[in-house]
Amino acid sequence: MFDQLVWFGICETREKRVMNHTYESCIEACLACAAACDYCASACLKEKDVNGMAKCAQLDMECAAICRTASQFMCLESEHANAVCQLCADICIACAEECNKHNTEHCRRCASICRSCAEECAVMAAA
Repeated sequence: MFDQLVWFGICETREKRVMNHTYESCIEACLACAAACDYCASACLKEKDVNGMAKCAQLDMECAAICRTASQFMCLESEHANAVCQLCADICIACAEECNKHNTEHCRRCASICRSCAEECAVMAAA
């Protein structure tokens, strides 16, 4: 049996983790953001004014998808990881801006986590 680290369903051996040390904080930020966006989208759909939350829920789902994709590209050490991280940063910013329009705890939390992820991804994109 080998030592594994599990990040929300992504398993890596300790050796791979050492190789990805430059990606580690960005991968963690992306996966945390995906989880926050999933929660926010679900919570948006439970609000009284569902129609008013539709754009937020849509951006939450898009953001979660690109965050998972960016983390996978980094895990794969893809030559396209930086480009995907830039797109991820852009979508995270758009999601944070939309979440800021709503006075709900789940949106405030999601916006904060999206901003943090955007910062991590922008650094990775510039690397």
